Amino acid sequence: MILAAGLGTRLGPLTSLRPKPMLPICGTPLVRWAALWLRSQGVREIVVNLHHLGEQIAEELGDGGALDLDIRYSREAPEVLGTGGGIRRARALLDDGSGAPIIIVNGKILLDLDLADVLRQHRETGAEATLVLCPDPRREKWEKIRLGPDRQVVSLFEETREGSSPGRPLMFTGVHVIDPKVIDRIPGSGAPCIVRSAYRELFAEGRGLYGYLTDGYWWEHSNLERYLVGLRKVLDGEAALPYAERPLRGVDPTAKIHPTAKIRPPVFIGRRVEVGAGAEIGPYVELDDDVIVDAGVRLRDVIAWPGAHVRNSAERAVAAGERLLDGRDAAS
Repeated sequence: MILAAGLGTRLGPLTSLRPKPMLPICGTPLVRWAALWLRSQGVREIVVNLHHLGEQIAEELGDGGALDLDIRYSREAPEVLGTGGGIRRARALLDDGSGAPIIIVNGKILLDLDLADVLRQHRETGAEATLVLCPDPRREKWEKIRLGPDRQVVSLFEETREGSSPGRPLMFTGVHVIDPKVIDRIPGSGAPCIVRSAYRELFAEGRGLYGYLTDGYWWEHSNLERYLVGLRKVLDGEAALPYAERPLRGVDPTAKIHPTAKIRPPVFIGRRVEVGAGAEIGPYVELDDDVIVDAGVRLRDVIAWPGAHVRNSAERAVAAGERLLDGRDAAS
């Protein structure tokens, strides 16, 4: 299941135009990246939950046939149901009665992860839920999850199991594997978070909740700053993303770049882009398909969405349609 129903409020006016899972990185929306990653790991059946501007996501992925996938949708209305409520709503699409584990992925991330190894550990430990975790770079502020020597979660939020030997603080990546019976632990009303409901219950019982530690690439794009940094990381090669459908950097051969324009790598310049005379593009710029950049415009650390027309110079901003949005427009 790809969780894609959030409101994305920390991106400010950007998400009045696109839901967060539709933010493009190197020409591919995040929700499509999630589907491509799952396909690369052998998954063929995917459920996506929808709420805010969900029709854009459904239009992007369709029934999955073009990706050799079977994609179905769980629509949440009138209110968004939270991570737990969204999973519970989609149970009929997720649980075939075989007891096979369910893989859950947040729709706003990019990652490089061996899912087979996560599933192997899930089986070997007898876990009901396995959370994929990574080192927490902000551990002074966000000491949320710690594992014991057997990889069982022994510290969750402010609670630590008595007599345990917690390791270093870790961050939840938004990737998890659950047995279907965990869904019974999610409250049947409201908009519950699965971590603060079902997982907290497992933790309190002292069994069934494990963590898988990854040091592979992972990044979430929750606000404008993280979105722009995410592009930087991909253009710098920190994310290999072997399942990509398109080249991750460079200039598409269909783009029209004026001979006097300057391209300063690394950049991603998509199909049918037009860059005017004397413009300076880069570094760390993404111009998606059909973008027009006027003469003399200078761009650095900018993502221009498909079809945008960039008339003015900008730095650390997103171009959408005729608009340029920067950090003053989005909440942190």
